[in-house]
Amino acid sequence: MDGSLIVSNILNPPILFFFLGMAAVFVKSDLEIPAPIPKLFSLYLLFAIGFKGGVELIKSGITQEVVLTLLAAMLMACFVPIYTFFILKLKLDIYDSAAIAATYGSISAVTFITASAFLSELGIQFDGYMVAALALMESPAIIVGLILVNLFSVDEKREFSWPEVLKDAFLNSSVFLLVGSLLIGFLTGEHGWKVLEPFTQGLFYGVLTFFLLDMGLVAARRIKDLQKTGVFLVLFAILIPILNAGIGLAIAKFISMPQGDSLLFAVLCASASYIAVPAAMRLTVPEANPSLYVSTALAVTFPFNIIVGIPLYLYGINLFWR
Repeated sequence: MDGSLIVSNILNPPILFFFLGMAAVFVKSDLEIPAPIPKLFSLYLLFAIGFKGGVELIKSGITQEVVLTLLAAMLMACFVPIYTFFILKLKLDIYDSAAIAATYGSISAVTFITASAFLSELGIQFDGYMVAALALMESPAIIVGLILVNLFSVDEKREFSWPEVLKDAFLNSSVFLLVGSLLIGFLTGEHGWKVLEPFTQGLFYGVLTFFLLDMGLVAARRIKDLQKTGVFLVLFAILIPILNAGIGLAIAKFISMPQGDSLLFAVLCASASYIAVPAAMRLTVPEANPSLYVSTALAVTFPFNIIVGIPLYLYGINLFWR
């Protein structure tokens, strides 16, 4: 692989600020971001990427390519939790296996946004409708994870409510804001984009950079949690994203996605949720250990993807799309 891709990715300001956040924890600096600010920035990023995706979707229209991409996204969101569950069950109990599997079947919006910024830096075009794929991959993984718990759990006293499950899957804040912004962008089109462009475009990279600084702080603190699990989960958190990205690229090649869209699709397949799914799992699968499914996604998979994974997947695209 061309090492210049990794270097160019690492030398982006958002990635360097991610390292700065990790360094602050390792050297025991008192750097701290007040709690409401990361939440606000997270909501802003979901709003901005969703709105832009809606505007781009109305430009492209609902074509066969769009429909195939969205179907492929939902297929991966259901398939990944199922096969990873049986791998995890070799070492972990049913509850931890299902929670981690759901985490890896879902997506990381910030990883997707970082990959979008990487493509923009390289001048590689991508379609805005990929945001719709992002929105559709969040909820199915939660539902599949909970189905797996109920199929394999032997605890008959365990309470389960489908209305609550569906509410958590489809109406959690990140999914609701992302889908809502996508629809508003689709309805208002180019006029809406011109009105909000100073806010949605001008501030975007600054907010992303500050958010990744906070992610660096959180990820460094979570690394300690992995000491309890040994090498199995660390290897899982690195190898499974590579495998999922490979499957995603094979699907992208089969349905003839362009290179930029293929990278974003691979990143969606390779990423893991550390916001929406953990929130749902804490409520619906309290038997699972949050330090396992949060720390693997946030302390290992997230930094791996934004530092090495994104350039690695682009290298695979350059190799097979020639």
